[in-house]
Amino acid sequence: MNETEERFVALWQGYSHRVMAYALRHLDADTAQDVVSETFLVAWRRLATVPDDPLPWLLVVARNTIANLRRSGHRQARLAAELERLRQVAEPAAAADVLATERAAVLAGLAALTPKEREALLLVAWDGLTPEQAAKVAGCSLPTFHVRLYRARRRLRTGGEPDAPAPATHPLPAPGGAR
Repeated sequence: MNETEERFVALWQGYSHRVMAYALRHLDADTAQDVVSETFLVAWRRLATVPDDPLPWLLVVARNTIANLRRSGHRQARLAAELERLRQVAEPAAAADVLATERAAVLAGLAALTPKEREALLLVAWDGLTPEQAAKVAGCSLPTFHVRLYRARRRLRTGGEPDAPAPATHPLPAPGGAR
């Protein structure tokens, strides 16, 4: 074992239980173990910058990891709430002939858009605003709104892939001009 590995093992043996105790004060046992693992992964990657008194540094890394997990959880909860809200708003009328799978695909496509892209698309397609009106509602310039709308439409056509080429909407004419 080289000197770097020995230092890391000593760090783990000396402080992992303290980092785990800190994490357990904030999270359940399974998630706390994930935080400890992530904390020591950061310590391994930045071992040269870990101070001589490592406990405060390790606890800051653990605190930041916990904060990242909470932000991620909030984003997931917001996305789930947004999907549910879109599902409720898009409930088909009793007489509507809408296939559930198509509806689910559209909702999933809308959920895959960024909030600004989704808003641009819904302002035009759902609320019936012109791009000029929608840009005012969105609080951005008309060119910016056009870019958002273009990206939203492209991502819906390509299944949510932001950089995928848009599929052709019309077949190309046959060579020689024959159709």
